[in-house]
Amino acid sequence: MALDPRALLTRRFEPIEHAYEHRDTQLYALGVGLGGDPLHAGELRYVYEGVDGASLLALPTMANVLAYPGFWARDPDAGIDWRRLVHAEQRIELHAPLPVRGRVVGHNRICALWDRGRDRGAQLEQQREVLDAASGRKLATVTQLSLLRGDGGFGEGGSDGAPLAPHAVPDRAPDASCNLRTLPQAALIYRLCGDLNPLHADPGVARAAGFDRPILHGMATMGVAAHAVLRTLLDYDPRRFKAMRVRFTAPALPGDTLRTDLWVDSGVVSLRTTAVERGVVVLDHARVDLH
Repeated sequence: MALDPRALLTRRFEPIEHAYEHRDTQLYALGVGLGGDPLHAGELRYVYEGVDGASLLALPTMANVLAYPGFWARDPDAGIDWRRLVHAEQRIELHAPLPVRGRVVGHNRICALWDRGRDRGAQLEQQREVLDAASGRKLATVTQLSLLRGDGGFGEGGSDGAPLAPHAVPDRAPDASCNLRTLPQAALIYRLCGDLNPLHADPGVARAAGFDRPILHGMATMGVAAHAVLRTLLDYDPRRFKAMRVRFTAPALPGDTLRTDLWVDSGVVSLRTTAVERGVVVLDHARVDLH
């Protein structure tokens, strides 16, 4: 089934209700590498509830997995060549600190679809509003940009304009750097947070996609970079974390040491993340906005 731009832009998504508990919040933090130093008080606040049972914090990037709509692009009626879809960019904006447990509702929509030409594919932007189910308070806005490599050239029916221009990382030496080692089983842990794509677990699926081994989820890599900002600049205080935007430039592999270089400029932290052992930049044109 070929892509129909008008049908895609008006595609209806049912609201997704998601109840989660302390263990889910802790599992997410473990999935992006926190708890690697069991004596570090800052890390422990995200993976251990404390003797009072009330000390747990939620990582800001956990917004990525709350009320997640799943890989709907595989649905036959979407008309997308999903095997050639690439997750290009992710943005989150926090409107309030994320609760460590609760019930949320996600409202997903397709915001835009841009045709880049038959040989260059198309770009699709979708956005999800995450609300507290009881009060209706908006907690987060999650925006995803995907490259549909096999779906360009549809002509009329797409969106005007273009995606947001890449964030410019300063042309100077970084103000700080943070190295964080990922676990060999990191992707197997992170997938339990809701992203069950076999590319991150099954060696055969990974080889069929052109990789020697399963790769780490892009949004797990994003979580590692957010950890670097919290660790290096924010003393692990999630209340100072307002928004984050990253561009995925290459896959990280479970077991990679990820070095995040940081540039600090009046409330904006620019960042770039490199897989140290392989010398590959895995996140670029990235930023965190601070309160």
